[in-house]
Amino acid sequence: MTRSASSANHIVVKKPWYSGGLRFECTGCGDCCTGAPGYVWVTRGEIGALADLCRLSIEEFEAKYVRTVGVRKSLIEFDNGDCVFFDSRSRRCRVYDARPRQCRTWPFWPSNLKSPSAWRAMADHCPGANCGKLIPLDEIERRAGEMNV
Repeated sequence: MTRSASSANHIVVKKPWYSGGLRFECTGCGDCCTGAPGYVWVTRGEIGALADLCRLSIEEFEAKYVRTVGVRKSLIEFDNGDCVFFDSRSRRCRVYDARPRQCRTWPFWPSNLKSPSAWRAMADHCPGANCGKLIPLDEIERRAGEMNV
């Protein structure tokens, strides 16, 4: 929410366009794990959790599944853009229980929330958007806030 002062020193709270909540329920389609090449940013803690789940040392895990991009780290992808942990047969994530924050917070990324048209553009490719249970404003903002860490 943004605040601005009015002429009478009253604070006017401008609610985000999605203040009534948004519907989302993951269908497990795997579309967010596939497609055009990109990045799945991972933190040191996430790398540790993923390494534990894969029963690898952090060094082994990074050598096998992580690439360095500038000062950040990202999971590697297959040549077709699919995440290295996406199982194309089951269309499921092989490390779902330890998936990175970027994956856990989808689709409530600031880029998808900046406007109704941005949300619609994302929803054109995500069958879980605008479906299922209503996610309230506080939960949307909590998830979006995780991406701004």
